[in-house]
Formats: sequence, C-alpha cells, structure tokens
Amino acid sequence: MPMRCPTCGSQYGDDARFCTKDGTKLAAAGEPSARATAVRGEEGPSASPKPAATSHANMAGQVLDRRYAIVKKVGEGGMSYVYMARDVSTNERYAIKILSPALSKDENAMARLRREAALGIRLAHPNVCHIVRMGETEDGLCYVVMPFVEGEILSDRNYRVGKTTLQDTAKFISEIADGLHVAHQLGIVHRDLKPENIMICKRQGTGEEYAVVMDFGLAKERKASGELQKLTATGIILGTPEFMSPEQLRGKPLDPRTDIYSLSLMTYEMLTSKLPFEGSNQQAMMIARLRSEPIPARNRRPDIPEAVDRVLLKGMAREAADRYASAPEFAAALRAAIA
Repeated sequence: MPMRCPTCGSQYGDDARFCTKDGTKLAAAGEPSARATAVRGEEGPSASPKPAATSHANMAGQVLDRRYAIVKKVGEGGMSYVYMARDVSTNERYAIKILSPALSKDENAMARLRREAALGIRLAHPNVCHIVRMGETEDGLCYVVMPFVEGEILSDRNYRVGKTTLQDTAKFISEIADGLHVAHQLGIVHRDLKPENIMICKRQGTGEEYAVVMDFGLAKERKASGELQKLTATGIILGTPEFMSPEQLRGKPLDPRTDIYSLSLMTYEMLTSKLPFEGSNQQAMMIARLRSEPIPARNRRPDIPEAVDRVLLKGMAREAADRYASAPEFAAALRAAIA
C-alpha cells in the first residue's frame, strides 16, 4: 500500500517508513492522520484541575495557565504537541498547540509566530479554523489556542470515497474559497493549502457536511518585511511540494493567486484521485510544474465536462497573471462549469 506523510502529504512507495523532508513517520495512505484521529475519538473523563504544567509532552489532566483544563493529547509533531482542552470558566472546547522548548527559545521563530497569531485572530469565519489567542505561562511555556474542530481530514475522505462527485466538489471548494477570501482580503496568504489542511465537518442537527480551512500557521502578510520573510530557520516547511505553485518553487513573491493554484490542484485531485503532473520522483514532478502542461482531467475521468477542465487549466496556469483573480471567482467558474 502506498505510504503518505501525515505532516506534509508527500507520497512514497510501500517500502518507505519515514518522510525524507521532515522526518515524520509515514502512514498508509488510507490511515487517518493525527488530527483526524483526535477529532473522531472519545473525549474521555473530564480533566481535574492541577497546577500549571511544565511537561510539554504529557499534560493531560492538568490546567494550563489557570484557564484551560487539558483533556487529552490529540497529536504531535517535531515542533509542537496538540491537546484538546476545555475553558474552566465556560466549558468551551479548544485545540491547544503547545510549542516545543526548542521552538519557544528560538527568538526568530517566536517573532514570526507572534506576528502570525496577531493576524490569525482576525480570521474568524465559519470556514476557517482561526487562532483565538497566543499565550505564555509564567514558566515560559508558549501555546496557541484554536477552536476544536471535529470532522474528517480531506485527504482521508479522498482516500475513502475515491473520486468525489462534481456536486460535492463544487460545494467544498466554494466553502474553502470563502474562507480563503477572508484571509486574502486581510492581506494573508495561506501558502500551504493541501488536503491535509482541510477538515470536512458536519453541522449539528442536519448532518450537512462543510469544509474548514486549517493550519493558517504558515500564513503571512503579502507585504511582510524582509526580516519576517527570512524567519524560516525553525524546521518548518513553508509549503508542501505536491501542492506548491510555480512561484513558490522558484522562491518568488506570493499573492492570493498562489493559493488559487493550490486550490485548483486540490480540486483536480478530488475529481480524479490523481495529481495533474507526473514524474518518477518528487523532484521530477516539481520540474514538470515549471515546464510542462497539466494532464487534462478528462483524460483521467471522461465524465468531467470540458468546461470544468477549462476552469482547472486556468486555475493551474503557470503564470499567476493567467489565473483567476480571486478564490471566489475560481469557485464561481467551477460551479457554473458543473451546472
């Protein structure tokens, strides 16, 4: 069975065990990621208040900053641990990302994260999992608070259902586009849009599915200072190779159209269960995005209307100027082509 990195989404053969880019242990392509497992699991017993914790890796049952009762760990990576917690005064659930000691002591990394947290707080939208606040305990433990979102990671859903219907694809992409547009209007580019960063949730009562954009932690202002742009020496991968735009691969300045390119790739994968470029390895696939034209979606799924193929090809144009000007414009064109 093919293997996939839960952190960056890179795909490998069945003999691979660890991601060569970030060192994450690989999972079978169909296995749920840490976030998906977390949101599907049972909450377990309520946390009982204890003094503020100093252990980053095992905080279940403790109270963070005298405010958040930690219920359980729901995921971890090289730079942070993620917990489900409840506000002790309101009982509201949150996802809390505890930053690793190494990251907390990195002044450059913290400057960047504080800047991004200030931006992320402004991203409140039904289709965005935004940052609620960033805090630091008296003993120097740094953390980020976000809404606790329940659902299924889009990459897991893609594997489970195979090719997504045209109607479901149009619905989810429209919702993702709405969330992105709020960020773009604030001058924020996501830069790491991929199926692993989209959660498909269900509305209480109706069970209707809807999409939420996750992990705006890599986002930044379009007009970020040169100093901010250089704050990348933390081991954080700024973008996922399979879904990066040509300008990202070239290290060029980014604007909202780079997210539109990634959104178009995601749309293509949802409809065909494949990516529009081929190569013997990741480097070859990256070069193909810089030099070759994408494989038409109809070559892989004949029931896709020609109009949809035209929308995808424009969204994946190599030059940003040739793409749609905004995420809602791309989504509207996709809906019209499907209709």
